[in-house]
Amino acid sequence: MNKIDRRGAGHDRVLEAISGRLAAAIVPMGFVDRLGTRAAQFTPGGEDDVAFRTRLTEVLAGQNDSLLAAYVEDEAGVTYRRLREELVAQTRRAVVHPVFFGSAITGAGVEPLMAGVVELLPAAAGDADGPVSGTVFKIERGSAGEKVAYVRMFSGTVRTRDRLHLATADRDLTGRDVEEKVTAISVFDNGAWVRRGEVCAGEIGKLWGLGEIQVGDAIRLRCASAQHRGDACEPNIKHRGDACEPNIKHFAPPTLETVVAPSRPDDKGALRVALAQLAEQDPLINLRQDDTRQEISVSLYGEVQKEVIQATLANDFGIDVTFRETTTICIERPVGTGEAVEILHAESNPFAATVGLRVDPAPNDSGIEFRLRVDTRTVPMYVYRNVNSFTDNMGQYVRRTLLEGLFGWQVTGCTVTMIKCNYSSPDGPPATRGPLSTAADFRKLTPLVLMQALERAGTVVCEPTVRVSLEIPTGTIGAVLTMLARLGAAVQKQSLQGDLCTIETVLPAARVQVLQRQLPGLTGGEGVLESRFGGYQPVSGDPPIRRRTTANPLNRDEYLMYLARQGRILT
Repeated sequence: MNKIDRRGAGHDRVLEAISGRLAAAIVPMGFVDRLGTRAAQFTPGGEDDVAFRTRLTEVLAGQNDSLLAAYVEDEAGVTYRRLREELVAQTRRAVVHPVFFGSAITGAGVEPLMAGVVELLPAAAGDADGPVSGTVFKIERGSAGEKVAYVRMFSGTVRTRDRLHLATADRDLTGRDVEEKVTAISVFDNGAWVRRGEVCAGEIGKLWGLGEIQVGDAIRLRCASAQHRGDACEPNIKHRGDACEPNIKHFAPPTLETVVAPSRPDDKGALRVALAQLAEQDPLINLRQDDTRQEISVSLYGEVQKEVIQATLANDFGIDVTFRETTTICIERPVGTGEAVEILHAESNPFAATVGLRVDPAPNDSGIEFRLRVDTRTVPMYVYRNVNSFTDNMGQYVRRTLLEGLFGWQVTGCTVTMIKCNYSSPDGPPATRGPLSTAADFRKLTPLVLMQALERAGTVVCEPTVRVSLEIPTGTIGAVLTMLARLGAAVQKQSLQGDLCTIETVLPAARVQVLQRQLPGLTGGEGVLESRFGGYQPVSGDPPIRRRTTANPLNRDEYLMYLARQGRILT
């Protein structure tokens, strides 16, 4: 419980609210002196504090019949040590909840809280000899500009010179599997970083040498390595080929975006570098660069994030920026099936390849699936080595193309199948004879074919929704329901508990901020809002259009001219 120094602070009222709304089995872990003043202090309860011992005994005995029986039989026989041990046990099982008091601004109560965390909350343990499983939670740059990855180890041991496989949701989408070697390790030990040769399960370490690492990456080793123990992989490990791979936790996607621009035009280059480094620390920022208009967009979870980005750019990089109006990030989904083919040596096809693709709708949460349904003899093995490599690369070309659909939004919820393929060679059959096909031919032709197929399938633009749970005083139900109706929210459930009402509803993400602003005024400051991502629903009315950052393959001349310009730039 924070802000014991605030004028008018009333900890008894807050304790009552915690007991009534969150959990009845709470234990105030001490008392506050000079409440509501800057001199407010928190004193932990102890063995000689009769009131604290009485409260502690009552709450703990209410959750443990044997402790209750011992207390009834001989009150003096229940020692303070036993009470403390029982408090630790019940807290770790989350049946009893200790409440500490303090002030973040003055530091009062911080030391007792830290001691309570150490004593009462279970320390994470893991099998140092098990399969390697860890998660990267922070990225920073070293003195030489190199990436330094902070990793939390859940299982196994990572050693210097180990080759790690980095797995993220984004890399899975593009079929990439990055492997890099650890060049140095530091481990956090007793409040300091210590250089070591390994970091083990239950520890936090810093890793050097991983140039492609990102926040949220899961790290693993090949099953064939010394760490593999046959069937000893833990429940949170899934198999892919000959590798053990930790399950990746996915965050809800950002639902907002805005264009960020430097206040000084000369800072454009520096802004790109700075935002790229921020994206390393938080990949969910998701930069979107429009080279034609010289603009950079960033993804957001809320308006406050703008202020954080703005302050970080000013303080850490010396760049002042402004933002345009925030807009909602929509997606597109196919509504039908469409096919398109570009044939090798056809007059309309400037590339030395045949590509035929079909687009089909798929379940809403399925992402993008790419399938190969062609005769493997038509695959240019001399370019891609094998069919799996060709499939992976074609999947990358498809997913890059679908970052911008018919209305400019990312396309998802679809299956793309390759139905025709061929290549040319100087000594091939007459129908395919010609200059050797290259990977560039397939990469550049894929957008032309795929966008034709997508246009024939058609898409619907969908906006993000949010599932909202409101807890409000019963006397404000009418006003809140009226506001929800104005916002286009679909109320799914209402329930009453005493003088409180809980309302569960779904509404467009773009209108959640309006709800957040109005709720305090409608509920006298007593309304509580909890929200989580609720998926996507088709937009009503005219679909919003997002400006493309690349040439539209549906405009063949524009697309080919764009490729020509890119070729000149690269050469």
